[in-house]
Amino acid sequence: MKVAITGASGLLGSALVPFLRNGGHEVVRLVRRAPKAGDEARWDPAAGAIDAAALEGVDAAVNLSGENIGEGRWTQARKALLRSSRLGPTRLLAETLARLEAKPKVLVSVSAIGYYGDRGDAWLSEAEPPAGDFLARLSAEWEKAAEPAAGAGIRVVHPRLGVVLSPGGGALGKMLLPFKAGLGGVLGPGTQYMSWIAIDDVLGAVRHLLDRNDLAGPVNAAAPEPVTNAAFTKTLGRVLRRPTVAPAPAFALRLAFGEMADATLLSSARVRPDKLLASGYRFRFPTLEGALRHVLGKPS
Repeated sequence: MKVAITGASGLLGSALVPFLRNGGHEVVRLVRRAPKAGDEARWDPAAGAIDAAALEGVDAAVNLSGENIGEGRWTQARKALLRSSRLGPTRLLAETLARLEAKPKVLVSVSAIGYYGDRGDAWLSEAEPPAGDFLARLSAEWEKAAEPAAGAGIRVVHPRLGVVLSPGGGALGKMLLPFKAGLGGVLGPGTQYMSWIAIDDVLGAVRHLLDRNDLAGPVNAAAPEPVTNAAFTKTLGRVLRRPTVAPAPAFALRLAFGEMADATLLSSARVRPDKLLASGYRFRFPTLEGALRHVLGKPS
């Protein structure tokens, strides 16, 4: 296939591009600077500009655009940036794909399990409604921004990503330094569920979604065995061979991170990947310890 990708330089994109190329596919990277290579095409979402001609004839598009949710406190300015970095670029891409003479067959536009909010220990399938907090509303709007593509007959899929396990960034990347120093510990009560996914399975799931013509709409992209924060902490400590006796009380997290603490660090989402499993996707790393040992290079 010929696949156009936004966010190709980010944590997921920088892994997805070589993954697809190694599989024999051609990649067109949408970049916000002047193109420097033959596989790059220019776009400027803030100005509403995009090189539509470079997208003619692509078989698929993968939209990974969006500022990191976990970077800094959610001030009003930060919230505005989180929204604008998702909604505008997604809408621009969807509208452009809808107007092409040779439209792609599929648009995979990422979303997040933040859509579900704090739901305790309830199992969450794709059929659940969104919560009412900022992150849930943002996730719902993010998915809605891709509707122009669906309206033009393009199959649109929204993988709702769990916590992506990669040492290169994201939540795990931030945990590694304190945990390696023996300063890791349970966050808040530790009973909140973490729905996680190894980066290898993110790539595998995206590839699966590109192929499966029967999959559309939201698809939970999280491993089938979510764990509590206490279990995650204990497992990461065991893999790194470090103690995990430095808990972070909920009040301290709220003091440090404000609203973001409740929406991400203390929120509980026990997500079940019903659609992926029903469609035959087999997780390469279905258990947490196996996933952590793989991504961190720590064999048993």
